[in-house]
Amino acid sequence: MQKTRLLIAGLLLNAAIATSALAAQNPLSVHVLNLQDGLPSVGVNVTLEKKVDNKWVQINEGVTNAQGRIPALFPTESTMEKGSYRVTFQTEEWFNKQKTITFFPEIPVIFKADGSVPHYHIPLLLSPYGFSSYRGN
Repeated sequence: MQKTRLLIAGLLLNAAIATSALAAQNPLSVHVLNLQDGLPSVGVNVTLEKKVDNKWVQINEGVTNAQGRIPALFPTESTMEKGSYRVTFQTEEWFNKQKTITFFPEIPVIFKADGSVPHYHIPLLLSPYGFSSYRGN
């Protein structure tokens, strides 16, 4: 039993290190936590758009993993240019899977990349009738 626990702990640590390394290389990551139960929100569809000539252009999409994260949302082998970006969390789809009604069918978070940091992290704290987001690191 002790060997199994050590093996699981080692695997989790390895996954955390790999996720951190991936996030460090990619300029954008997101994390969704469900405030109702304090657990990660697994399986949230997320889109990333860039504002080009006053229009939003989708540049990538992803789905949150078992930790409620997308460690590398920005397109690989691309450079994040200065400008306005929109990350949209498709929350109604996720709440429907949880058999929960929500007031917010989607949550767009618009932010400005100014080049002052190499990595942007956008956490979303989520509940059926409220949310909060901030600039993480």
